[in-house]
Amino acid sequence: MALSLLAKLLLLLSPVHRVTSLPLERRCSAETLQFPDAETISYIPAGTNLSLPFNDPSCNRPSQVVPVDICRVTLYTATSCRSGVHYEVWLPLGWKGRRFLGTGNGGIDGCIKYEDLAYGVKNGFAVVGSNNGHNGTTAVTMYHNYDVQIDFSWRALHTSVAIGKEVAAQYYNRPHRKSYYIGCSLGGRQGFQSAVKFPEDFDGIVAGAPGLDFNNLVSWRASFFPLTGSVESPDFITARAWKTFIHREVLRQCDGIDGVMDGIIEDPSLCHFNASTLLCKPGEETGRLSQVQVDIVRKIFSPLMGEDGELIYPAMQPGSEELATTKLYAGKPFSYSDEWFKYVIYNPSWNASTFTVHDAAVAEARNPGDVKTWPTFGDLAEYRARNGKIIVYHGGQDNQITSFNTERYYNYLLQSEGAGSAGHLDRFLRFFLISGMFHCSGGPGAWVLGQGGGAAAEGIEFKGENNVLAALVRWVEKGVAPDTLEGVKFVDDKATSGISLRRRHCRYPLRNVYMGGDSSDPNSWVCR
Repeated sequence: MALSLLAKLLLLLSPVHRVTSLPLERRCSAETLQFPDAETISYIPAGTNLSLPFNDPSCNRPSQVVPVDICRVTLYTATSCRSGVHYEVWLPLGWKGRRFLGTGNGGIDGCIKYEDLAYGVKNGFAVVGSNNGHNGTTAVTMYHNYDVQIDFSWRALHTSVAIGKEVAAQYYNRPHRKSYYIGCSLGGRQGFQSAVKFPEDFDGIVAGAPGLDFNNLVSWRASFFPLTGSVESPDFITARAWKTFIHREVLRQCDGIDGVMDGIIEDPSLCHFNASTLLCKPGEETGRLSQVQVDIVRKIFSPLMGEDGELIYPAMQPGSEELATTKLYAGKPFSYSDEWFKYVIYNPSWNASTFTVHDAAVAEARNPGDVKTWPTFGDLAEYRARNGKIIVYHGGQDNQITSFNTERYYNYLLQSEGAGSAGHLDRFLRFFLISGMFHCSGGPGAWVLGQGGGAAAEGIEFKGENNVLAALVRWVEKGVAPDTLEGVKFVDDKATSGISLRRRHCRYPLRNVYMGGDSSDPNSWVCR
């Protein structure tokens, strides 16, 4: 029988597992470090292009360049007789501030985000990342296996973080001082779930585009395929139509609300898109929609309501259509929702084209692994009592999770018993709407914020003014709460090509107001 998590932690803390005062490079070996669940322990020099042959191909991460010298520890921990977690701890030789960083996942996947591990160690964090209890981007292994579902919901992250911290403590011969978390989408949901279930795990959490109200999010995404129909449907709206005249009409109606036509809808909640202007008129043959298609667009930009009229999930925000064509409006089942209903809620015979709001009610009632994640102000009381901090960000043109849901959640917290005013809530949680950002990254806006590895952190310094993780560290360690997050948009999204625009994104519910001048200059905007 596998050792319990507590037993493994006690074993790691026992005197025989204390590491002597060897140089860090020499400590990084199986002979020196003894972890019960370790599979490999290896020293990786800076600049190594680390091959990842055992990473599931669907994760699309065949290799990762390691930016600094690290000790890499790969581990596997059984969470039950039929489930377990693969995870990696990366330990930089230059450990700064004795900081620990947990990283999240995305979609319904079991993919370690190696780019986030690299981002963490580059900035001096000891970092852990897990496969969230299963491999790849499918939900097949969750079928008839509630233990894997629990791992996916919360147990994998907690397990990897708890043991990862002890691995770091043994390697460095001292414990961490502060622990942080960064994740987007599913990873954003994981951050909130951790704050509720294990408030001691993290002192600060960055939760991007969080997949809160997860069961209903899955259903909302599933609702698009029956609405749009397949690509063979006579009423199917093509990607070209969405990206050209529909998007142009969205911008015509909504872009100028903020005072400047720059291709960025600063606050989509102010945009009340009128789809009827897209209706084909007599004599027009192209560039317009039929009445049925206009109704489809109208429904897409409307909330999903249940059988008894209750809200299931908010509407898609206008402006997201350019990229939503690749998944939600693609004329095929959205894979994450399709697999969730097939392997978690129902069985593999389920047909995505038959989805109705009744299926949403079934998924919500089952709530596998307590995955819903919609905490009240009171649910976060213990995390607040520990002086924990949460920074939430969400792209205003998100093409996979509507930003309206995060606005809904912030306002839900405000209305929760004991929350008081926005000022009271903002003492521990701040939400930033990132105008012009797609899902977690990309888009026409100033979206580079240091919200993860890769392009999301290239070309910017690790400073609280323009890096969301650095802003969190400053808030936790120095008590300086961020009022804005300054993002950057690079020319062609390449840091080497120069800056296209900068913008300071406001703390919700404040919004950016254009004051005149060069709209690409952050000083041309104020938060009101």
